[in-house]
Amino acid sequence: MRLAILSVALTAAALSACATSPRQPAPVAAAAAPAPIDGYDWFMHQDGGEAMLAYGVADSDEVKLRFDCGKGTGRLHLIAPAVKGERQFHLESGGDTERYPASLEPSGLHDGDLMNGEAPADAPVFQRFRRLGWIAAWRGQDREVYAAHPGSEDKVEAFFSVCG
Repeated sequence: MRLAILSVALTAAALSACATSPRQPAPVAAAAAPAPIDGYDWFMHQDGGEAMLAYGVADSDEVKLRFDCGKGTGRLHLIAPAVKGERQFHLESGGDTERYPASLEPSGLHDGDLMNGEAPADAPVFQRFRRLGWIAAWRGQDREVYAAHPGSEDKVEAFFSVCG
């Protein structure tokens, strides 16, 4: 009888060992936020019911990406210098990616054109930007990351609070 009980116990132990799932790999650590670039940051300006958020150099015409909105509209106007042949905004933040068609118009400040587009302020890529404080623009095969310096993230949040 003891031999039968021992045999059943060993069989149960062997079967339970087979039924366990294989060892799961350790989770990959979340990627660190991109580092801000010296001299560049996010700047917000509000005038009445209009708000503007731009990434560039303070007090200059050097702007990489700009968003405009009317108070409570929930819509963004996108503006960026165009790279030759570029006709869309390809934006990414924290894994969310969106593409928006763009029209071109001559730049009044620089050689070349400016891209203009429209987007909903509540699109996932903008909501992620709002939480993380950085957004990237794909320019052909190149990825340009626009990260807020510590303390500037509040400008991003303030802008989206105005837009609705």
